[in-house]
Amino acid sequence: MGDRPRAGLAGIPPERRILVLVGAFASAAVLLLAIVALRGGDGDSSDDRAAAVWENNRRAVIDTRPATTRTTVAESTTTTTPPTPDRITLLFAGDLLPHSPVNERAAALGGSSGRRYDYAPMFDEMRPTISGADLAICHMEVPSAPDGERVTSYPSFGAPPELVDGAHSAGYDGCSTASNHSLDRGKAGIKRLLDQFDADGMKHAGTARTQQEADTTTVYDVHGVRVAHLSYAYDFNGYKLPADAPWSANKIDVAKIRAAAAKARSEGADLVVLSLHFGNEYQHDPSDYQRSIVDQLLPSKDISVIIGHHAHVVQPIEKVDGTFVVWGLGNQLSNQTQAPRRDGLTVRLNAGRGADGRWTISTIDAIPTYVDLPSFEVYPVVESLSDPSTPARLRPELEASYDRTAEVLAKIPTAGVTLAPKP
Repeated sequence: MGDRPRAGLAGIPPERRILVLVGAFASAAVLLLAIVALRGGDGDSSDDRAAAVWENNRRAVIDTRPATTRTTVAESTTTTTPPTPDRITLLFAGDLLPHSPVNERAAALGGSSGRRYDYAPMFDEMRPTISGADLAICHMEVPSAPDGERVTSYPSFGAPPELVDGAHSAGYDGCSTASNHSLDRGKAGIKRLLDQFDADGMKHAGTARTQQEADTTTVYDVHGVRVAHLSYAYDFNGYKLPADAPWSANKIDVAKIRAAAAKARSEGADLVVLSLHFGNEYQHDPSDYQRSIVDQLLPSKDISVIIGHHAHVVQPIEKVDGTFVVWGLGNQLSNQTQAPRRDGLTVRLNAGRGADGRWTISTIDAIPTYVDLPSFEVYPVVESLSDPSTPARLRPELEASYDRTAEVLAKIPTAGVTLAPKP
C-alpha cells in the first residue's frame, strides 16, 4: 500500500509548485474583486489597502526581474522632500511710523472698505517687490494702542493694530519691533501689537510678552533654510524697562547680542540677521556710536548681516570686516514731509550656500522708495519711473528722490551693492 499524499506543497513535484502558487493568488484576486463588487464599486480605504498589499505580495512571488528594475506599489507612492535651494532672497525695509495724518488717511480708506483703518492701499505699489522675496521683514517702530485706549501719535505712539494688517497685506512675513518707541504704551502696548502679529500669522523680534518669548530666538524656515532674526534698540526715549518685565524690549548690549547670535547658531540657524535701531536722526552719515557698536560686533562668525533703522533718512551700505552693514533704511511710511525723509530704501539680500555648506549674504540690491503725499502711497522709485501709468505730477519727485538716494549710497561705494539705473 503506497504512502498517502501529504498536505501542503511538499507532495507536489517542484516543477509544478510555482503554477500552484500563481493559481492560488489568482483565485484570491477573483475573490477580492467579488467582495469589492458586492460592496458597491469604489470601495473604502481598507479595501484599497488590501488590494495594494495583495498586489505587492503577488509581485514578490512571481516577478523574476532583477531587484533594481522592479516597481512595487510601495515604491510608486514614495515621496521625497524637495532639496534645499542654494540661493534665497531676504528683503528688509524702512520704518513704519504712523503719524496722525497717516492714521487719518487709513481711517478714510477704512470707511470705504468697512474697516476702522485700512493701510493696505498704501502698500499697493510695493506689493510685487515685497511678496517677490523669499522672506520679507519690515520695521514696526511703534506699539499698538491697547484695546479700549485711544490711538496716539508723536511723541508717544500707540498705533491702530490694523497697521499690522496692512504690513501683512503687503507681503511681509514679520517685523523687527525694538525701537526707541517700544515702551511708549507700556507692556499693554507691546502685548496688543504682538497679539496682532499672532492673529496675522506673522513673526516678530525685539519685544516680548513673556520671559519665555524673550528667550526664544525668532527663526524663519525659508525653503528649508533657517534664518534667525534679532532686534535691538539704543534706548526707549526715557521710558524705563518695567521692573517686573526687564525682558519686554531689547536694548543694545554688545555682550548680549553676541550671546544671542551664538545661541541662534547653536540651535541650527543658517543665517543670523541683526536689526539695530540706532544712529542720529536726519543724518545720512553713520554716527560714531553706530560705528562703535558695529566695530565691537564685527567680525563675527555668527552674525550674517546688520540692518539699521532710526535715522529717518537713507544711510550708506558698507562692508565692515567682510560683513554687510546697511546703516539705515530711512522711512518706508511716515508723515515726515521734508523730501529726504520721504525717501526710503528697501534692500533685497541675495544669500547663497558656499561649497563648504555655509550660508552668506553675497550681494545686495538697493531699491529706493518714496512716500507720496497726501495719499501716503509708497512707490518703488525705479519701477514707477519705468511705468507709463505713473502720474506725471509724481515723476519729478521720484527722479529727485532717486538722485538723493544714489548720492548717499555713493558716499561709501561698496562691492556687491547694486542700484538699478534711473530710467
